Amino acid sequence: MDRTRVRRVWKRVVRLAWPVMAEQTFRTAMRTTDIVITALFSPAAVVAIGLADLYARFPLRVGLGLGGGAIALSSQDTGAEAVGSRDEAVTQALLLGVLAGLPFVIAGVFFGDVAIAVFGAGDEVIRLGSVYLAIILATAPARHVALIGARALQGTGDTRTPMYVNIAANSLNIAGSAILGLGLLGAPRLEIVGVGIATAAANVFTAGLLLFAVYGTWTDANFARPQDFTIATQLLRVSTPRMAEGFGAELAQFPFNALLLGFGEAVNAGFQIGRRVYQQVTGPFSRGYNVAASVLVGQSLGDGDPETARFDGWAVTGLGIVTVGTVGITLVGLAEPIVSLFTDDPETARFAVDFTRVYGLAAMGLVSFSALSGSLQGASETRIPFFARVSGMFVFFLGASWVLGRTLEFGPIGAYIGVFLAYLWMAAVTAWGFEFTGWADRAASLMTERGTAPADQWPESGRW
Repeated sequence: MDRTRVRRVWKRVVRLAWPVMAEQTFRTAMRTTDIVITALFSPAAVVAIGLADLYARFPLRVGLGLGGGAIALSSQDTGAEAVGSRDEAVTQALLLGVLAGLPFVIAGVFFGDVAIAVFGAGDEVIRLGSVYLAIILATAPARHVALIGARALQGTGDTRTPMYVNIAANSLNIAGSAILGLGLLGAPRLEIVGVGIATAAANVFTAGLLLFAVYGTWTDANFARPQDFTIATQLLRVSTPRMAEGFGAELAQFPFNALLLGFGEAVNAGFQIGRRVYQQVTGPFSRGYNVAASVLVGQSLGDGDPETARFDGWAVTGLGIVTVGTVGITLVGLAEPIVSLFTDDPETARFAVDFTRVYGLAAMGLVSFSALSGSLQGASETRIPFFARVSGMFVFFLGASWVLGRTLEFGPIGAYIGVFLAYLWMAAVTAWGFEFTGWADRAASLMTERGTAPADQWPESGRW
């Protein structure tokens, strides 16, 4: 192994990833704050916001899917210096995001109570969850724009502008949740409604600032009149498996949460807290490595150098294993004092500690999947991560948990095992896909199709 080369890649990864990590830290801190504040109201409020967030993650998955297409095309065309194609890809992705958000607005307003009721939750959970869900989904188009705009800029190598915007917006969200939720500084105490309003306002604020950043002159990306239907087609081809991957993962969460509720509300509340602890501590790393891998691989492919793209992808994965693996092990040891910050209910805390430790042990698998799926995304290959996640979620996360927990009557222990196995499987499948499939050829084919590939250079260099 060329250690000098690895260190050089790691330094570049850190330059690209730290703004994403900082941005994600504030995002997860915002969600963590919501859980902490909601826990002050009642256990029912914690369950309500957790169940509502299952639906709120559907627009998140659409935004991430279209953002995945945007970062793939943006990074490749940046590497190929095809500015016009890149700007048109950014513009078309944003327009698709706005349109895709409208059905969620309708669903939140008219079907919120039905959506929460399917879990078999109590009347109070249904009442609180449906109101919160309607508020959040009302800003789904803005949430899409925020996600797509950030990833489009990241594809150009600009990870700082999205960081500045998201830190400002999430800070506003944190303050708003505390003020409106708890009734501070003379504001009315709106409890879970106030938490929802703060999040919705932050979504709109983020979208507006990112649109202004793209329109302005201080970012490389810009708006362009949509003219090339090939770009829209490719955005959908790359984004659709990514969206389906997210949808599949979220669909598995529904029966999984119903399974946990069958063991008791304390088990489900413990899962919500344990997962939030894990996401707060390790999520920023995983997201940062995912974005950095997409940018490095995409730009190397745009430059016609798949060998460097492959090396960079593995180097990012190695860095993720070293850093997130260490954090995960630390999380296992410190689970009890960390969970005590979220709840003082003994039964809820017991299950939250267990889930926190499970996620800590699975940290290396999850960060490997994140980095490798980002690498494949940079190459426009989103089908392999789709298969890895969906099969992992349904076969292990849900299937193994259900068989072990309900059929074999292991109870919550069955869910612990299923969660752990799911992330190991996802990492193994993406590692196989990155090592043995023809993702570089796919990227070359798509770039040639939209006229941005440096085809005259590749035969001479022999790199394709």
